[in-house]
Amino acid sequence: MSDAPLTLERSGKLLHLQFNRPASLNAIDSAMAEAFLGAVTEAVADDAIRVIILSGAGRSFMAGGDIAQFSRDPGSIPDSLIEPMNKAILLLSGSDKLVLGSVQGPVAGAGMSLALVCDLLIAADNTRFSFAYTALAASGDLGISWSLPRLLGLRNAMGVALLGDSIKADEAQRLGLVNRVVAAEQLAEQTLNLANQLAELPALASASIKRLMQAAVQQDLGSQLAAEKQAFSQCIEQPEFHTAVAGFLAKRK
Repeated sequence: MSDAPLTLERSGKLLHLQFNRPASLNAIDSAMAEAFLGAVTEAVADDAIRVIILSGAGRSFMAGGDIAQFSRDPGSIPDSLIEPMNKAILLLSGSDKLVLGSVQGPVAGAGMSLALVCDLLIAADNTRFSFAYTALAASGDLGISWSLPRLLGLRNAMGVALLGDSIKADEAQRLGLVNRVVAAEQLAEQTLNLANQLAELPALASASIKRLMQAAVQQDLGSQLAAEKQAFSQCIEQPEFHTAVAGFLAKRK
């Protein structure tokens, strides 16, 4: 087994990035953050990759930041840990590629932050989400103050952040944090099935949907209608559109 903090596995249109510090529940340290930024930078530049899977080795997706580094060198955290992770998150968010998070066990602090910036999220039934930052007298990072209010609404987001309750997988799905919940022993298989399904979607259409959905919470209706029209016009020019229309018509005969 590799002792690298992040492992990469390429399969066709898929790239699987797995956080690989299972003994510490994949807690992020500076080495992992730099490895993640490097892998993401290469991935978003690779036109052959359509879907990026994020997962964690062992019994947890990620249980937050590395407490040992927090204790040993807290001054290093903003620049050597948060900054490279922020750059990677912005690259993933701005990329046309779909990002699929696959989570299990404790998903806390930075782990919850990272999970929520994925485009889609599949969770094992043993997953427990926890904001966790307040337990360290910290305010949050890696976009959690951006993601939570957009996914839950302001009131619910404040409750999750300040009251400290953990959220079980089924409740997370009900709240809209998770797309699918599966049995823990089926997580790897179901993640791969979903990733392959996403990889076969028309490239321009799926990329346009991602951009439009991201922009919707910040634009007025008129701007969003114009953006939809522009994206649809671009899709019409693609061979996949004409093939899909022809296939639809053939089924009606």
